[in-house]
Amino acid sequence: MKKLNLPNKITLARIFLSIIILVMLLIPWYSFGITWPTFLLGNTTIDLKYIIVGVLFLIASTSDFLDGYIARKYNLVTDFGKVADAIADKILVNGLLVVLAYERIISIVIPVVIITRDIVVDSCKMISGNKGKVVAASILGKLKTICMLVGLVLVLFYNMPFELIGVPIADLFLIAATILSVVSGCQYYYNCREFLFPKE
Repeated sequence: MKKLNLPNKITLARIFLSIIILVMLLIPWYSFGITWPTFLLGNTTIDLKYIIVGVLFLIASTSDFLDGYIARKYNLVTDFGKVADAIADKILVNGLLVVLAYERIISIVIPVVIITRDIVVDSCKMISGNKGKVVAASILGKLKTICMLVGLVLVLFYNMPFELIGVPIADLFLIAATILSVVSGCQYYYNCREFLFPKE
């Protein structure tokens, strides 16, 4: 068995970090008599648990760009890396979206739209890939990812410092990400239509 290269190791570390993030949010700490410290910033009560999760999420998100950059620059792209990277992204982003929606921190509409879009796009990728065709990701898809990551970081950091001046920047980024998700998903579907419905 070949040794994992550096990008693959970073990807596996991101999967592990993603699981830690979800476990931290899902564990009913109160059942074990554990209470996370809170502090007041302006009129907002800050829970230290979300700040720690925010830092871990920021590290994991940064590693996503890092492993891709290293893999492309040093020609270390592997099939395992492609699959593992996709799994890491789904666990990290979609898992966090579901948990935040369950806790009513964000609207349930956001994970429903994002996850549905991912299913459609992944299905298109699978079909076009089976036919030996690769449809490149659009700039809108990349913008969606950036907006989503920035929005989630701000949500975990209680929209600070913008919350102090009453500007819902975190919500705006997530709304933009959701809209871009739909638009880029439709664009990807349109670009794949010849593979989905080949002419006889």
